[in-house]
Parts: sequence; structure tokens; C-alpha cells
Amino acid sequence: MFFRLLLAFTVIPVLELWVLIEVGRLIGTAPTVGLVILTGFAGAALTKQQGFVTLRRLQFEADQGRVAGDPLVDGVLILVGGLTLLTPGFLTDILGFSLLIPTTRILWREFLRRQLHHWIDTGSVRVSRWR
Repeated sequence: MFFRLLLAFTVIPVLELWVLIEVGRLIGTAPTVGLVILTGFAGAALTKQQGFVTLRRLQFEADQGRVAGDPLVDGVLILVGGLTLLTPGFLTDILGFSLLIPTTRILWREFLRRQLHHWIDTGSVRVSRWR
């Protein structure tokens, strides 16, 4: 757990800063700042659009009387993707957009499904019902 926190709060921001500096060197400061702002607006628009699509899928599944497992997971991934895009930097933008684009979001959802099954199989996570 400590290693993950160290990674999240030190290594990733330092990498982001390094990439921003290098991109700034290549294309200039103003274009780099412009790209960061542009990805923020594009990410917000894509988050809103995909959020509404997922909400409609949730409503459809509920109307059909089915458990909306995939749309619920998609909703969480969209939320995380949108929050990730709020962080200035190109590396987190890549992650954020990969969570917002439906094709790559499916890959993330399947990765999480396999990971959860692995955790359950190895006893790292226990699943029980509430009564």
C-alpha cells in the first residue's frame, strides 16, 4: 500500500512534470499550455457525453429488470477517467481518455473483471451477501 501511495503522489507527478517540460521544449510554452487546456475541455465534453450514454444504458437495463453490471462499472470508469483528466499532464490524459473511449474502456472493464476473479480465487477478497 505504501508503495502505491508513493507512486501516486511522487513518481507520477514528477513524470508528468518532466513530460510537460519536454513537450514545452519541443513545441513551446504557449502551445503546451494550450494542449493541456484543450485536453481538459475535450475530456469534459467526452465525460459528459459518455456519462449520458451510460445513464441511458442503466435505465434500459433497469426497465428490462436486469442487473446493470457492465453499465455500473462503465459509470465508475467514466468517473475515474473524467477525474484523471482534471489532473494537468499528458500521461494522466492518456489514462483518462482510455477510460472514456468505449473501445478501450471495454478492455479496462475486462481487465478489472479478470483481476477481481483472481483476487477472489486467491482469497485476497471475499465476497458475501448482505442479509
